Amino acid sequence: MLLPWSAIILAGGRGTRLDGADKAGIELSGRTLLEWALDAVVDAREVVVVGDPVPTERPVTFTRESPRFGGPAAGLLTGLDALLEVPAYVAAVAVDMPRLTLGTLRRLTDAATDRDGSVLVGPDGRRQLAVVVSGARLQEIRPAHEHQHDLPVWRLLAPLDLTEVASVGQEHRDVDSWADLRDLR
Repeated sequence: MLLPWSAIILAGGRGTRLDGADKAGIELSGRTLLEWALDAVVDAREVVVVGDPVPTERPVTFTRESPRFGGPAAGLLTGLDALLEVPAYVAAVAVDMPRLTLGTLRRLTDAATDRDGSVLVGPDGRRQLAVVVSGARLQEIRPAHEHQHDLPVWRLLAPLDLTEVASVGQEHRDVDSWADLRDLR
């Protein structure tokens, strides 16, 4: 069984392909993308949302990367810094993946045991922004603050031994455009 883990939901992007819309507040089936993401990480002992604060039913910590819009790697490291303590494992998920479920996160956390972590992989073999990584290893590989902005998340995570977990159904799908949102309905 995996040690207790915490979650970071990455919700601070610009949403440029969505005409600047805040992805966290976009609704799908009557629920916001943030609500879907919070459901997926319900087992986490602590949750940090890197994005603008909004009301939530679950207690979460909101924070923003500095400078803003630094990209997913900067968001992940900012979220890590906002946790009360560095957990054994941390899950990082993009807010725009509403088909992630508690089952997805359980598969990722199970696969991360005895490794640096795990990553969800779509049917095309592409790594998705749904990962579980060792908090200690993430601290070891983190670059200095001035090198975090615009750092690709996969370059940040490249030194880690991540096991790939195949997606099931549509859990790998994300919402980058209005067409993506339409196709998920």
